[in-house]
Amino acid sequence: MKENRAQFATRLGVIATTVGSAVGLGNIWRFPYETGVHGGGAFLLIYVGFIFIIGVPVICAEFIMGRSTRSNIFGAFRALHGRPQWAWIGYMGILASILILSFYSVVAGWTVEYFVQSVTGTLASLDAGSRHEAFDMFCTGWKPVMWTLVFLAVNAVILLRGVKGGIERVSNVLMPVLFVILIIFCINSLLMPGASEGLAFLFRPDFSKVDSGVLLGALGQAFFSLSLGLGTMLTYASYFSDRTPLVKSAVVTSALDTCVAVLAGVIIFPAVFTFGAEPSAGPKLVFEILPDIFHRLPWGALWSSLFFFLLFLASLTSTISMSEIGIAFFCEQFGLTRKKATLLNCLIAMVLGTLCALSFGPLRDMTVFGLTVFDLFDYVSSNILLPLGGMMISIFVGWFVDRGILRTQLRGTGSIKEWILRVIVFCLRYVAPAGIALVFLSGLGVI
Repeated sequence: MKENRAQFATRLGVIATTVGSAVGLGNIWRFPYETGVHGGGAFLLIYVGFIFIIGVPVICAEFIMGRSTRSNIFGAFRALHGRPQWAWIGYMGILASILILSFYSVVAGWTVEYFVQSVTGTLASLDAGSRHEAFDMFCTGWKPVMWTLVFLAVNAVILLRGVKGGIERVSNVLMPVLFVILIIFCINSLLMPGASEGLAFLFRPDFSKVDSGVLLGALGQAFFSLSLGLGTMLTYASYFSDRTPLVKSAVVTSALDTCVAVLAGVIIFPAVFTFGAEPSAGPKLVFEILPDIFHRLPWGALWSSLFFFLLFLASLTSTISMSEIGIAFFCEQFGLTRKKATLLNCLIAMVLGTLCALSFGPLRDMTVFGLTVFDLFDYVSSNILLPLGGMMISIFVGWFVDRGILRTQLRGTGSIKEWILRVIVFCLRYVAPAGIALVFLSGLGVI
């Protein structure tokens, strides 16, 4: 135990930071289009099931590793096993966090640009065709580089203030604001003419549409939505106090993360059905179809501004947690001060993020295995590093960490029923590795 290690000050801070880490574009952007592509209600039901049989146990595994060692992801594997062959999993998490931070910040920069265009009225002045052309022109220019660097600079300012003064304080403010905006949007959507049809699509399961694609889609969404396999939860758990209940925190984090995704669906599908758009429109739903819908609403510029501000907040809370993985590693393994570690991590992300931003324009012909820099970072991290990391964390904690450590950490200062421990261990040994292996093989195109 490291006595001088920073800790979150309050239970609210624990929940706000862990939920903030999980909540991101995957909830508000990816979940609605995945649900739309896979038929609605049945996908949602299966997704929630996977959240609790895979997501909660793996979060518990990361929590156990983080709090028991009070260390970064690399140090946690070394402390709990000692053999160097496990250390590579820590390196994978750190590499994945840097790659994801780099290309994710580019997408976050797009949300900033759309927020600015919404506030100024530029977006509302465009028709649907012009809006599509404007997005293509924006992505192929140099402006995305500027917004990527601005976004990463905002991250650095927050992270330089430390765990309590930066991460916890900002999360305590941003997460309630995010939920308030979500609820305001939900109320507006429920008043639309197509609300009943949209809600029926989202909540009424049609199991005739369930096939292997729906199952794999729900499994992948459950895994990626909670930011598993990176070490974000592990790193944050290293700042937990001994009084923090790990199982309850894992369940609350998963439930609130799922709640955000469902609320995003409640926002989007009534609007989609009201205005005759396709719920299976895919990723362009957010940056092309929704702005057109906002334009047709009363006070369209206000709704558009609020929506892209919401995406910005979700992006920010996620990238803060991704950044902390590398910062903790640089501080503890190389002895850097927090300031130097933060600036180093930010500088690396800025350089790689610039390459990702330019891969839609000036660097689009610079490819590796036929992939641009942006697509390469996305593919390697999402299809290889994250699933492998999540699978190995599950196996490591389920099979190799002493059962006494698991019992002590899950119990904390209270008690835990033995059957809960057995269920978590069973899921970590068998269910989670098998499920994540399917995500891995699907990402590689094997199945």
